[in-house]
Amino acid sequence: MSLLYVDMLIERPPSLYRLLFPEAMWRHKRRGRRVVYLTFDDGPIPEVTPWVLDLLDRYDVKATFFLVGDNVRRHPELLDEIRRRGHSYGNHTMHHVQGLKSSRRAYLRDITEADKLIDSPLFRPPHGLLWGGQSRAIKRKYNLVMYDLITRDYSRKMTPEKVLDNVKRYARNGSIIVFHDSLKARENMQWALPRAIEWLKQQGYEFDVLPM
Repeated sequence: MSLLYVDMLIERPPSLYRLLFPEAMWRHKRRGRRVVYLTFDDGPIPEVTPWVLDLLDRYDVKATFFLVGDNVRRHPELLDEIRRRGHSYGNHTMHHVQGLKSSRRAYLRDITEADKLIDSPLFRPPHGLLWGGQSRAIKRKYNLVMYDLITRDYSRKMTPEKVLDNVKRYARNGSIIVFHDSLKARENMQWALPRAIEWLKQQGYEFDVLPM
């Protein structure tokens, strides 16, 4: 299997993987609208999240933030600011726990701990990875949100130009697009995000938040 093909499987989850989690939201089409959904994972942190919020304000764009509970515990004012600026937000576990490395009980406990701080019906699993039993249990309380396009801004193998190219190559109507408001992704994201927004607007896309 070529490295290019492996990269494509990361950037756009294949149909077979989507079928494993039919209860999850991968795209969100809106009748009569050409729309995409910017989402940001792993924050909020003071080094990056305020910059993202200011940029979104500049372009008059709303987005959805999937928050790590421990970051909210340390920086509750950033969740307040996300709310104040009209964005939606969801649970991304308390400690950025990967489901495949956790029992169902431990995973759900971590989600519940984060929920006490975040209080949202939206949930996205870190890395987009979890067991079927975890997924079904989560769905009883939360709307499980995956993604249609991951920019890979977090990867040290990626250039900022390549991150932008991923948006141009894979974005489509209803795409849920993942960027990261994290230290690891900051350099790539800060270069690619404004250019991605400008390009998407040029293509006639509107931006919306995922409904809470």
